[in-house]
Amino acid sequence: MNIRSTTGQGFRATRDAKGAVGEATSPAEADIAAAGLKGRADAVAATAAASADVVDREARFPQEAIAAARSQRLLGIMVPRDLGGEGVGMSDVVDVCYTLGRACASTAMIYAMHQTKVALVVRHGRNSAWHQRLLQRLCAEQLLLASSTTEGQSGGDVRKSAAAIEPTESGVALERAATVISYGEQADGIVTTARRSADASQSDQVLVVFLKEDYSLERLVGWDTLGMRGTCSSGFKLRATGERDQILPEPYETIHPQTMMPVAHLTWSGAWTGVAAGAVERARLFVREAARRSNGQLPPGAAHLTRANASLRTLRALVASALQRFEQSDARALESVDFQTAMNLLKVNASELAIATVMSSLQACGLTGYRNDGEFSIGRHLRDVLSSPIMINNDRILANVAAASMLSAVPASLRD
Repeated sequence: MNIRSTTGQGFRATRDAKGAVGEATSPAEADIAAAGLKGRADAVAATAAASADVVDREARFPQEAIAAARSQRLLGIMVPRDLGGEGVGMSDVVDVCYTLGRACASTAMIYAMHQTKVALVVRHGRNSAWHQRLLQRLCAEQLLLASSTTEGQSGGDVRKSAAAIEPTESGVALERAATVISYGEQADGIVTTARRSADASQSDQVLVVFLKEDYSLERLVGWDTLGMRGTCSSGFKLRATGERDQILPEPYETIHPQTMMPVAHLTWSGAWTGVAAGAVERARLFVREAARRSNGQLPPGAAHLTRANASLRTLRALVASALQRFEQSDARALESVDFQTAMNLLKVNASELAIATVMSSLQACGLTGYRNDGEFSIGRHLRDVLSSPIMINNDRILANVAAASMLSAVPASLRD
């Protein structure tokens, strides 16, 4: 989306105007630096696009795209420079999500979820020696982090945990039945919520990072879904042990409103906007080709292309506005009722707009877009974007926001 900002509490962009990595220390790093962030994201997107159909068809991890992201050193771009990263701002990260979403929704969503975990560690583990070493290793080895925040009966309620951190002689242990761990088997580490202790309430949570050598996964349920098939979001029994220092020092009740929720909704929205943009581009090419073959006569669905373009513009503006607000907010503002409501509604509105945009694109292409076997097919885009309102269900979000809405007065003017 090419949205830029140089402000933000903990997410301030420090790279140069061309998006360079900094001083290159090898020919490979020199090539990466010369490409700039946009060029690197475009290169990964090209790889993702080439395998997107087979990833979807076989419901397999987009290994080619993630390998390309590693080679382009995109996994640690948010990490501060002094820890080996590039210190880019949130707008740059969401831009990458958008670029990848135009090519492959699963790749974009994996990247979005990974960057959300990185953001948590950057903001809330910056003063922890263990987490500083993790960030250094993440940049050096381009580690991929997965998330485990849903389990058992709580479903999508990430503010409750059933499993608790248990003390051991050498540190801590955790065993949880996770209903979903996206790309859990392919990740290099898992960032998970848990109750602070066995006698803590379900909402008294901590966030802990376990690396691959710390845990085992026992599959509980597979992942055969309508869309987003490449995220490989199976359910697992997670058994992990580690050091107590692997628990982030701040409580999750602080981490969630300041970082977890807004960053997840921003990066997800960037990915969904990219999916919508990819569908609009196919519709545009279809209408142009149809007009060329008919001596300039527009096809019947051309009006739907206008609608698709209009909703895509609205969607892009919605995400851009939310990004600007996030990057200009301090910790106190991030936890305000007004900001929390806005970020929750961003997720609801972005998901609904993305679906509307893809549907208009499908209607612009007609039967050609409905088919699965052509260059103008919109089927994969539609199936993928339909996951957006149920990924943390919109109904749950709207019900939670309703209570806050009762406390907020209706603005008296358009400028309030």
